[in-house]
Amino acid sequence: MTTYDIALIGFGGVNRTLAELIPTRGEALRSELGFGLRVVAITDLRLGSLVQPEGIDLPVVLNLGQGSETFAEYGGSADTNNESVIRNCTANIICEATFTNPEDGEPAVSHVRWALESGKSVCTTNKGPVALRGAELTSLAARNGVHFEFEGAVMSGTPVIRLAKKMFAGLKLNGFEGILNGTSNYVLGRMEAGLDFEAAISEAQALGYAEANPAADIEGYDVQLKVLILANELLDAGLELKDVQRQGISTVTPEDIRTGALEGRRWKLVGSARRNPDGSVTAGVSPVALPLDHGLAGISGATNALSFDTDLLGPVTVSGPGAGRVETAYALLSDIITMHAASTEVSANA
Repeated sequence: MTTYDIALIGFGGVNRTLAELIPTRGEALRSELGFGLRVVAITDLRLGSLVQPEGIDLPVVLNLGQGSETFAEYGGSADTNNESVIRNCTANIICEATFTNPEDGEPAVSHVRWALESGKSVCTTNKGPVALRGAELTSLAARNGVHFEFEGAVMSGTPVIRLAKKMFAGLKLNGFEGILNGTSNYVLGRMEAGLDFEAAISEAQALGYAEANPAADIEGYDVQLKVLILANELLDAGLELKDVQRQGISTVTPEDIRTGALEGRRWKLVGSARRNPDGSVTAGVSPVALPLDHGLAGISGATNALSFDTDLLGPVTVSGPGAGRVETAYALLSDIITMHAASTEVSANA
């Protein structure tokens, strides 16, 4: 029975939830999929770092975080030296779930690079490294014979990248368009119900959909990164962030919403990319008043959806949760399952 040792870089909602899933789903993983998971290292900005090659007692560390404790009280350190932990721990797989930096992707880019350089596979939910350094890091993983997986970077646990790569064989993908940010979608929906922009944002914040500073969602930065990832991964576009045009929903007025409704249209923040006749790819994110019979017009609340434009099937639309602790933690788990399947296939063909 294979057991993968994993390190959790960042111990916020996503990796903490993954740590909760391991003991609750561990037996099912072993019996159904043929592998087990053991956490041997955790780093966290507040708690510090904990490295235990024999395996960390997860129920104990899951009780931390409410008080002033640090990992120093459990044989670890109050300091966080991510490079040392990543390079030197015994983990086979690094689960990177730190904050997204849309400027240069750091420190997550370095976290991924250190892991791949030291022969460790990586799964991440972080958009920064994938959007800004995806090709470079994928190449580094291949050179070192390890995996770099990032399904959760776009639509959380809804597997749009893997779906398109694995299930669309024989189809030509001409482009895509999608609702890729639940916060902006929720705000536009509440404005359609009669709230003004600020009231809709306040409600989204109270429900936990929007951050205290909602600019990344409302102004389209989050979707811009996701469109860049999808365009480069699925259309081989070779784009940079500056190539993805961006406009958020702060310019959409209540009058725009009312006019759209009278015309049989509904406002959505749409991220899209399309291959042009000359082979280039045009990509962007902007608010659009969609006709009600459009496949994305009925996507409501915090749900995400992505519609692929294929040559033989026409539009193929996938919808599902685009955020959430459990959903995003599952994305990490699905990445590990993919790594295991690939390793098993290689062993079978050896």
